[in-house]
Amino acid sequence: MNTEDLIKKIKQDDVKFISFQFTDVNGVVKSVDTPISKMDKALKNGIWFDGSSVEGFARIQESDMHLVVDPDTYAILPWTPKDMKRARVLCDIYLPNGEPFEGDPRGRLKRTLARLKEERGFILNVGPEPEFFLFLQNGGETVRPVPHDIGGYFDFSANDEAVQVRTELMSALDQMGLEVEMGHHEVALGQHEIDFHFADALKTADNVLTLKYAVKAIAAQYGLIASFMPKPVFGINGSGMHCHQSIFSTQGENLFYNPRDPFKLSKLAYHFIAGQLQHAKALSAVVAPTVNSYKRLVPGYEAPVYIGWAQVNRSALIRIPQPMPDDGDTVRLELRCPDPSTNPYLAFNAMLAAGLDGIDRTLACPQPLNSLNVYELSEQERHAMGIEMLPGSLYEALKAFQGNQVIQDALGPSLTDAFRNARQAEWEAFRTQVTDWELNRYLTTA
Repeated sequence: MNTEDLIKKIKQDDVKFISFQFTDVNGVVKSVDTPISKMDKALKNGIWFDGSSVEGFARIQESDMHLVVDPDTYAILPWTPKDMKRARVLCDIYLPNGEPFEGDPRGRLKRTLARLKEERGFILNVGPEPEFFLFLQNGGETVRPVPHDIGGYFDFSANDEAVQVRTELMSALDQMGLEVEMGHHEVALGQHEIDFHFADALKTADNVLTLKYAVKAIAAQYGLIASFMPKPVFGINGSGMHCHQSIFSTQGENLFYNPRDPFKLSKLAYHFIAGQLQHAKALSAVVAPTVNSYKRLVPGYEAPVYIGWAQVNRSALIRIPQPMPDDGDTVRLELRCPDPSTNPYLAFNAMLAAGLDGIDRTLACPQPLNSLNVYELSEQERHAMGIEMLPGSLYEALKAFQGNQVIQDALGPSLTDAFRNARQAEWEAFRTQVTDWELNRYLTTA
């Protein structure tokens, strides 16, 4: 779609306001809104804004930023009232001199994927499975969240309000251009998952962003809190965002597929797996980027802890889902450590870089953990088998990130600095807090 087609479409849809959207380094959606009467000028000249107060953006002395619309991202926001009908477009960020802003997460991924296609003839496809919780408002009290329902995995009740909310969410996402495949109740109380069809990594990252704020907006209309926090409730499963990955050629061939292999995987796929395992510790800082992420990545709750791969072992970091019979396009790798608090543009960039490093260095893939219950092994047995663990905290993950040039190069100097500074600030804020757990344990006993 070009800008002329976009203007026609906006008028046909009787849209009143347009939101020009982008993200900061944390993946938080930022928006500059304009009435439709100013749309022609905005599309022609772009939108200028002050980036000095946006997390990870410019210093005050170089704060002017220029938003350039990607017309293909146009979507109506279906929860807005008809007389105030709004739509959104996603934007790439440029400097006043016309050069791309290196601190723009979306722009960074867009340029990476363009080089991947031009230099290697590769297209990265990603299919994420974002999980989230619906909580009651609880009188404005959000410190101790109360699940919205009492359902369990795949539970259904025709009169269950949670089903109605999830159905409306899927309908809204479908109207916004996401090819929703399914939605279902997850394991924990109040926990849900909505899956959409895999697409190229840029479109998928856009879709993750869209899903997160659409879910929050519609949940709020029901008086609910939608949370993508990785571990909001102690003692039950947290929320992950398992990411299915495959590399296709520009001719539409799945380059991860080999019909003669027992796992249906090509040599390229094995090297890609080896690369992601090699860089898993540093990669975790990007795909599980919050203090709370490491409350989910613990044994016993289906989240991966040990660095390995398998076909049938869901505790493995990388799982090989069973492909459809005689359908090579469905062969893929499932990375299970990401969670929905990640910035998807940074996550997919880092995941790709780790896999490509394995391809470029022809790294050997270790033996799969198919029939092995790693949780039953002692630390000495795991060490003897070369099975390592993911970082146990954001602090450990940041140390791995700071020592890993491949993952830093994937983000580039500007985003690396912004990301590191944001994560370090979060860790410092966390480690100086006094929690309820500490008070309950030490106040009268220490």
